[in-house]
Amino acid sequence: MKNIKLIRVIKDYTQLKVQMDTGISQSTLSKYECGELVPTADNLIILSRYYNTSVDFLLDLTDEKVPYPPKSTADCRRT
Repeated sequence: MKNIKLIRVIKDYTQLKVQMDTGISQSTLSKYECGELVPTADNLIILSRYYNTSVDFLLDLTDEKVPYPPKSTADCRRT
């Protein structure tokens, strides 16, 4: 998960700052960054919103840092 660390470093944030802002423990963040632990879906969403990027970027599936546009509420209506 090189991009999880990359975006933190680009933004000049410490793991402690990310922990304080997101509630994800520093030890968990460190394990994500070292590839020792795969982030949970909930934590991926928290981190993608925090860093204003996509989950795909955090998972190293794309090099594009720009997040996807939000889904319209009209797309969620029941049929």
